[in-house]
Amino acid sequence: MLFGEYRFHAVLEDEALLPAYKGSTFRGVFGVALKQVACALKLQECPSCLLRSQCVYALVFETQPAPEGLPPPHPFVIEPPLTTRTRFEPGEAFDFTLLLFGGANDFLPYFVYAFREMGRLGIGRRLAGRRARFRLLSVTTPAAGELYREEEGTLLPGRPVSLEPPAPGAPGGPEAELTLTLLTPLRLKFRNHLQPELPFHVLMRAVLRRLAALWQHYGGGEPALDYRGLIARAQEVAVAHDRLAWYDWRRYSNRQEAEMFLGGLVGEITYRGRLREFLPLLALAARLHLGKNTTFGLGKIHLFH
Repeated sequence: MLFGEYRFHAVLEDEALLPAYKGSTFRGVFGVALKQVACALKLQECPSCLLRSQCVYALVFETQPAPEGLPPPHPFVIEPPLTTRTRFEPGEAFDFTLLLFGGANDFLPYFVYAFREMGRLGIGRRLAGRRARFRLLSVTTPAAGELYREEEGTLLPGRPVSLEPPAPGAPGGPEAELTLTLLTPLRLKFRNHLQPELPFHVLMRAVLRRLAALWQHYGGGEPALDYRGLIARAQEVAVAHDRLAWYDWRRYSNRQEAEMFLGGLVGEITYRGRLREFLPLLALAARLHLGKNTTFGLGKIHLFH
């Protein structure tokens, strides 16, 4: 699967008042800006638009159900700044990251232009009658360095990397400990309910669902893994220390014209057991995010073992 990690470096032009968790703000304004940039028929609704099969906005935000009735995961994640600060001054640096999966990498120029427009539209709460504007200074990637600079106004090819299908290690091995840090709220459903706890088998179910869905829709097909065996062995891994807490936050959805409550787990948890076979899968999931609402940047995890 093609995987692009694009780091956007910006500077604020106005005082900004943002929520403690900024993912919903970025996601909402990005959608508005991308539609302005990409939409050729401004008054046409997406479901009935003749151009939707060739439209980058429809590809990103209006993903169509697969034959079994489930829509594919969105081919992007926005990672906002992790700081919980809410007030920023003009001239402060303001960086964020965009992850793209599969063919969405081909549309990188649209995304860069949309983020430029997002800076013009402004973000956050209105102060003195307007939202905070920012300037996009540059875009870089870990693999290819600088792709875009404001002064030059040109964009180099993104050169995404190819992630191989996930392969677990050999079962068994000695017992060990693994500490998982939830850097952004993690929203997982098990038996159709959001979970306020995180047993290891629930975590691994989410990992396998995420990887299977991404490779099925944006890679070379669903990976050939021993799903049942992995889950069965994951149930044998114990929780050694649980320092997780439920974090409640909410956002206003312009599309649904309603407030949405998007609480999730944050903090740290330590597992103990025969973990060797799960480590490659978890390491990959740490790059791709987990759970619900990943486009907001939710479900960002970090491993220490």
